Amino acid sequence: MIEDKNPSKTSISELGEFGLIEHLTKNIKITQKTTVKGIGDDAAVLSCDAKEQLVVTTDLLVEKIHFDLSYMPLKHLGYKAVVVNLSDVYAMNAKATQITVSLAVSNRFPVEALDELYAGIKTAAKIYNVDIVGGDTTSSVSGLLISITALGSATKKEIVYRNGAKENDLLVVTGDLGAAYLGLQVLEREKKVFEVNPKAQPDLAPYTYLIERQLKPEARKDIPPLLKELDVLPTAMIDISDGLSSEIIHLCKQSKVGCNLYEDKIPLDPQVISTCEEFNIDSTTIALNGGEDYELLFTVKQEDFPKIKGNPNLSIIGHITAEKEGVHLITRANTKIPLIARGWNAVKEKE
Repeated sequence: MIEDKNPSKTSISELGEFGLIEHLTKNIKITQKTTVKGIGDDAAVLSCDAKEQLVVTTDLLVEKIHFDLSYMPLKHLGYKAVVVNLSDVYAMNAKATQITVSLAVSNRFPVEALDELYAGIKTAAKIYNVDIVGGDTTSSVSGLLISITALGSATKKEIVYRNGAKENDLLVVTGDLGAAYLGLQVLEREKKVFEVNPKAQPDLAPYTYLIERQLKPEARKDIPPLLKELDVLPTAMIDISDGLSSEIIHLCKQSKVGCNLYEDKIPLDPQVISTCEEFNIDSTTIALNGGEDYELLFTVKQEDFPKIKGNPNLSIIGHITAEKEGVHLITRANTKIPLIARGWNAVKEKE
């Protein structure tokens, strides 16, 4: 019998996006004194001097994985590519200052198309007051790829990590959730209608907020200064890019705590509720698993409750428990069920 010398092969989709990152980076050791925080948070943190720290984050957007150019205008894509990176900087409670932009482009894109893409990038840079300081351009055989690196800064005392949540802390979220995912569902539905009947004119008026949240999201640049004004320093923070459930689990895992999330406290826009009814899907499921909201999720000490109570930008949605109690959703019927991460996974196999 001939022995099979090929070892068994593990599919990337078996691990999932975060499992793959953990697998690839588990043995990486930090050797530089200036590296304060490496892999494992929204951004890396490097020391500049005794007071100031540099925040660095990077993200890759790939055509047909992260965006569909049949309904995503190039200008909007450029804008969104910047925003999703800046969101990670704000999730460290830092101020964004610079970005670099790298593109891989196939020959189907004329220069004018890239001008449109860059118009969106430059618009975002202007609105968020960041400088474009470099990047790279190369060719691609598989469509368009955009990689943006964002840099920011904060003092050592201001930086907030994912791992600082403590038992009895309050769980807080900015804005509302689920709209971006529903916007994507509306656009996908209209794309299918168009493929069958190119003359069909979609009525998108009932979905304007949802579509804007998908095609032109905004990062919460306003939250770090707002928290400073309120004299509140979060104990832990993360941005919501992959769905509320995934991010709560990340935060709890890093902080070694549990959590109770209350279903009736999750903030939903009226357009989300009405569209969920139209699509016959559960709004809580969408808020938990939809992703691409780019809101900020953070924890604060109980004593800070009076400072944030009633603030229209913030919703208290739960509290932190002991690690042994686990991570749970408390439903409207007061049933306690384990929270499972079913958010966005960029490396899963298509069904």
